[in-house]
Amino acid sequence: MMTCKLCGRNMASEIIGYCKSCIVEHWKELETELLGLHARSRKKFGLPPKIPRKGIPCALCANGCRIPNGRLGYCGLRKNENGKLLHLAGTPEKGLLKYYYDPLPTNCVASWCCAERDTRGKSNLAIFYGACSMNCLFCQNWHFRFLTKEMTSFYSSKAVYEKVTDDVACICFFGGDPAPQLLHAIDVAKLVMESKKPVRICLETNGLENSAMLKRLANYVIESGGTIKIDLKFFSPELSMAISGVSNERSYENFAMLASMLEEARHDCFLVASTLLIPFYVDEDEVFKIAKFIAELNEDLPYSLLAFYPAFLLRDLPTTSREQALRCLRAAKLAGLKRIRIGNVHLLS
Repeated sequence: MMTCKLCGRNMASEIIGYCKSCIVEHWKELETELLGLHARSRKKFGLPPKIPRKGIPCALCANGCRIPNGRLGYCGLRKNENGKLLHLAGTPEKGLLKYYYDPLPTNCVASWCCAERDTRGKSNLAIFYGACSMNCLFCQNWHFRFLTKEMTSFYSSKAVYEKVTDDVACICFFGGDPAPQLLHAIDVAKLVMESKKPVRICLETNGLENSAMLKRLANYVIESGGTIKIDLKFFSPELSMAISGVSNERSYENFAMLASMLEEARHDCFLVASTLLIPFYVDEDEVFKIAKFIAELNEDLPYSLLAFYPAFLLRDLPTTSREQALRCLRAAKLAGLKRIRIGNVHLLS
């Protein structure tokens, strides 16, 4: 940790160098430096330094890449090959992922309210996708980048479906993030629902999906009685750019779209929001604004405030303090939400 290089008052991560206030208030002056940090972190894994803007369009996620000939899209899974969009992974035939069986109850973000919260003796089939549409400097699962770089762990949607054994109660698509490979996830969900197996379909995501595609998957989630968990990381767009490398505007648009589908859901945990309480950056003011957005959609939507653990490039930050978590909890209540939980309490300092 260090004091902010600009104001000299507030605390900041040494990697970022600037405090929340200075990032928000002086983004234009800091933009080139902070996006350069993202570019360097991505170069190590062979990923494009920024969202490409000159070439053929890819509309599979919110980033809206336009990929130059011979180059990759931001997620690393799409390539412009002589003017044609080549899918290196993320199709029904070829998902880049790892999978494992996780005995219930799991440490899922929505485990406190999901329909399987009291289930014992069964498992969750966890589908860990090896790509992402963001570049979070604090990523807890940053190792997904090795999957993107190596491009060796492929499973078709049918191969994943065949992993749905009789003791599987639910499937969760996460990562990385499912957004760049949503076509694959949709096909897995379709196969499961067509089989009539009593399995819930769940999604854990940053919310940057193509909205029409997300709605298709959401219909399977609703039909199965599953849950969609969207990580609303920041309210301030400048913080999203500085710390996650891209805009998260679509996350909020998609969350609102899913909230409009609540009446179709079979239970009260169809849609869950979460926010990681990053010390010095995600404070009670940030949480209040996020919670206010959620409450204006529906005050009964579940909201998980997650304790932070230092990972990836933000290893110099401490874990979330109990005081910070309680301040954020009060802020979320003040914003009008009724169902709030502090998660990862064992990490609180």
